[in-house]
Amino acid sequence: MYLYDLPTTGAISFAEFLVDDDKKYTSQIAQATQARADLRALLKETKRSEDGERDYIKVVKTVNDYLPYLYGIINRVADGDLKLQSEPVFSWRTTLSSSHILSSQNPRLLFPTLLSELIFSLLTNAFALSNAALSIVASLGIYERERHISDAERKTKDERLNSAVNLLCQASGIFAHLSKLEPVKEMDHRPPDVRPEVLSALSKMALAEAQTLAIRKLMSKSAYDSTLSPGPPLPKSHPSPTLIAKLFLEITSSVSSARSLAKTPGAIPSSSSGSGSSSLLKFKLKDKDKEKDRVSSSSSSSGEVSQDLRNYLAEMTTFSSALSHKWLGVDAGEQSRAGEAVGFLSWAKEELEGLGGIKLKDIGKEKSLKNKGKKERLLEELYSVGVFLQGYKKENDTLHFQPVPTLSELQALTPSGRSALAAIKYEPPQPAFESSRLLEAEDDT
Repeated sequence: MYLYDLPTTGAISFAEFLVDDDKKYTSQIAQATQARADLRALLKETKRSEDGERDYIKVVKTVNDYLPYLYGIINRVADGDLKLQSEPVFSWRTTLSSSHILSSQNPRLLFPTLLSELIFSLLTNAFALSNAALSIVASLGIYERERHISDAERKTKDERLNSAVNLLCQASGIFAHLSKLEPVKEMDHRPPDVRPEVLSALSKMALAEAQTLAIRKLMSKSAYDSTLSPGPPLPKSHPSPTLIAKLFLEITSSVSSARSLAKTPGAIPSSSSGSGSSSLLKFKLKDKDKEKDRVSSSSSSSGEVSQDLRNYLAEMTTFSSALSHKWLGVDAGEQSRAGEAVGFLSWAKEELEGLGGIKLKDIGKEKSLKNKGKKERLLEELYSVGVFLQGYKKENDTLHFQPVPTLSELQALTPSGRSALAAIKYEPPQPAFESSRLLEAEDDT
């Protein structure tokens, strides 16, 4: 799973630019400033903490405590109860850009308007939800393969895994919501963090990660049996390999689409004059020394998404594709279509070998290195594919004698993917305070 760097933000006081003629919202404005200060402090603390010490659920809660105040202010400015003394400008440090000026020192950018503040607050929320899901998964370990785990313990951890799925579906919904906001579409010279196509990519990626975890939960009961007796035939506790294959095919399709969207170059054109106000150019780079402020459009940067994220999407596409072919091969083998099984499993083997830069015959040497993380997972899957391939090939060579389909024939046999999950639609919170006109009307009644 992908770990996001959370953005950080500069200090601001809403009282500096909000005009409350009737002094009806003095308390709420002060509370909004405090809620934002709490969020700013926590984001700085999180950035300085070690990975294992970061409480992403606390970040989510703090953002959610702040959002009702922000929505309240936006609504009251829109209906005229509050007025703007000046155009508010918020500074946020973006985290998804690979451009030199945005990544070398990671300066904060200046964004005008309250809607820009809302966009980055929601973006922070979605990043934190995704990271919280990753933290849950990391805390569980490979529980489904533990020798002495009881059914009750496994079910408890399955529920924890399901909570991570829920968090990712929430994040997907927020990314999707942001991608459709008109302020995002109309924001010129925008960094990749707020481009609609990138936000759509992040929504697809979060949902694909959620579906990956859902597959793991589906297979948790059979995982231990498969570990004890790898290869064919499948244990009775194993779910349908056809279903698993279709779920991975859907993941492959979603992540491939996300990768294409994330590769779309950003529109940060060179400025003809190299000057202008932040309200016209939408955002500026901010340095501690204000004399060093530079308008972002004067850079030749393309504003591309970071290479780390693009590499992750490329690897996830290949990996999920390989697993879909693995389970199509296993399904064929279990149905005595041994030639087809050898074809799909050979295809999966080639994909995994290309992804890991290692041949199946050398896997014993690699396993002795006790590699961790995604490398270990890759080796485990390559080993599993090898065991199934050997079993079904032996069966075909001695019993069925079926021809092995060509790649084009295998592609024609590949079914469509199947989605098991949907993004959780984002519903904005109730504003922390209503219009004074509504309050007066209620008092009159």
